[in-house]
Amino acid sequence: MRLVALSFLMLFVELALIRWTGSNVLYLSYFSNFILLASFLGIGLGFLLANRARDLLTLAPFALLALVAFVRIFPVQIDRSGSELIFFGALGTRTGLPPWLTLPLLFLGVAGIMTLIGQGVGRTFRRFAPLEAYRLDIAGSLAGIVAFSVLSFLGAPPVAWGLVVAVLLFWLLAPSGGRIWQGLALLAVVVLLGAESLNPADSWSPYYKIRLTALPNGNTAVLVNGVPHQTIESVSSRLAAIPLYGVPYQHLGRTPSRVLIIGAGTGDDVAIALHEGAAHVDAVEIDPRIHQIGVNQHPNHPYSDPRVTSVINDGRAFLEQTSGRYDLILFALPDSLTLVAGQSSLRLESYLFTREAVAAAQRHLAPGGAFGEYNYYRESWLVDRLGATLQQVFGHAPCLDSTGQSARLSLLMASNDQGALQCSAMWKAPAAGAPVPATDDYPFLYLQTRTIPSLYLTTIALILIASLVLVRLASGGFGSMRGYVDLFFMGGAFLLLETKNVVQFALLFGTTWFVNSLVFIGILLAVYLAIEVARRIELGPSWRLYVALLCSLVLAWLVPPELLLPLAVVPRFVIAVAIAFIPVFLANLVFAQRFRDVGSSLSAFGANLLGAMVGGVLEYLSLLTGYRALLFVVAFLYGLAFLSGPVLAGRYRSATSAISSG
Repeated sequence: MRLVALSFLMLFVELALIRWTGSNVLYLSYFSNFILLASFLGIGLGFLLANRARDLLTLAPFALLALVAFVRIFPVQIDRSGSELIFFGALGTRTGLPPWLTLPLLFLGVAGIMTLIGQGVGRTFRRFAPLEAYRLDIAGSLAGIVAFSVLSFLGAPPVAWGLVVAVLLFWLLAPSGGRIWQGLALLAVVVLLGAESLNPADSWSPYYKIRLTALPNGNTAVLVNGVPHQTIESVSSRLAAIPLYGVPYQHLGRTPSRVLIIGAGTGDDVAIALHEGAAHVDAVEIDPRIHQIGVNQHPNHPYSDPRVTSVINDGRAFLEQTSGRYDLILFALPDSLTLVAGQSSLRLESYLFTREAVAAAQRHLAPGGAFGEYNYYRESWLVDRLGATLQQVFGHAPCLDSTGQSARLSLLMASNDQGALQCSAMWKAPAAGAPVPATDDYPFLYLQTRTIPSLYLTTIALILIASLVLVRLASGGFGSMRGYVDLFFMGGAFLLLETKNVVQFALLFGTTWFVNSLVFIGILLAVYLAIEVARRIELGPSWRLYVALLCSLVLAWLVPPELLLPLAVVPRFVIAVAIAFIPVFLANLVFAQRFRDVGSSLSAFGANLLGAMVGGVLEYLSLLTGYRALLFVVAFLYGLAFLSGPVLAGRYRSATSAISSG
């Protein structure tokens, strides 16, 4: 029971830190798995320190308090006192410390907390046979992700997460004695989180920390994770201030019967569609809390209009699932300020701006219907990329309207019938050529060329150097893990396999938090099932499992997601589950069979976790290759695991000894 509880705590704290730090530190919106890497490093260090006499779990409350206090005292957010337009949080002055100081302190702070908790898990882990310990660890992790998902569904604020952690940690520390100081530290954590959570202007969605701010003109600003995101204002106020929002209807030249708005937000764009005479509007918004704010506070009450159907879903998923046809489809500023998971470079809106997504929208246009997208684009090359995407899909250059200078609002529109639109200006490709369109395999709209930005490379290098130093200090060297190199490679391969599944399911079923949670729960269930099979059945030589695993990876490569998207939801789900989870299951049969017979479960599991951290670093290769090519990296790493495994490695050493003796 203690091991299950500790594993629950470990995963719950990891998820809470990913979510909470991201809502308070703007920089984390640009580093896909920063907190995840710190967590894996910390847990791995904790296992390597589990044989030390001192119980480091007793220090966890103080480390947690220090990190929470640091983030609360030095949050990194947009300065809300100015009126400058913000795009993706990249403009305007920021509060807090500079990134070169904030990011290292955050990384070390998270790694330190997870080291202390990880050591507690490791000290209990070693009391069991390796496979039994792993089974209990996965059971606790599964319970942890289910609990966090339930709290996300309920819209619980951070104080609720803090209470769960404080109560459980206080109970786990009971056998250690001296609970008074730990209790006070945990109480201080809850108080700090409570002070943030109980602000009446703040609320929490499954994606954001949302703050409502009254503006002098009577409108309401919606800030998410400290960044200005939307403004709630009446139709007359919005059209008077920015006439471009009414231009799509002018270009269409007629009153649209059916309108689809993706990125409906608090309802401004929906209200404009109704104002322009739309007979029916399907309003798609991914964030249930932002939608509810619009229901409660929008002055025109568009969501209460019987002509409006509200849909809480990912826009791309809606396009793939609906059978409706529309006179006008609008992508209305559907940019996000968060990642699908703290594990990949995928943003909530990434699959909306690919060539395939525009083609999906095109299929849902009624005769003479039009597609449009507008947003504040800071870079001309970004407008050119979107223009080139529409030109490829529709076969002709789109209309282009822009207003403003440094962060101009631009509208791109196209139709299957080129003569259906009344445009004053058309997009023209630059002489040097437009950036290639984003695709479902390479959905990185905001990366101009296929490259890993130098900022990422520098950060990755510093993370790896810090990790090597910390691992050496914790273990006194790498000798204890030398016999588990294969488990290290397995950890890296499995993290990449997990990432590939997360992004694939996001494409097939939506980038919602619910789909993301189901994928992680499914992965843990597949791991648990593999452990149970390995405990009960003799699996035979490991090479057979490796061959089966390789075949499953080949199958995943041969069946790309675009083949599944046209299928109905049920067969798409069945096939997607088979393609995604058969490799996960087989990979864990390989791991479980190997882990069952290790001499030191702590060093072996620590090596596996550190390998997972390196796998998280390798995920950045997707910025060069796209996500599908990660399967080659996964296969390569499992090949290295097979070659460095005890059977082949032992035969190699025996052969070398024989040659030397001869």
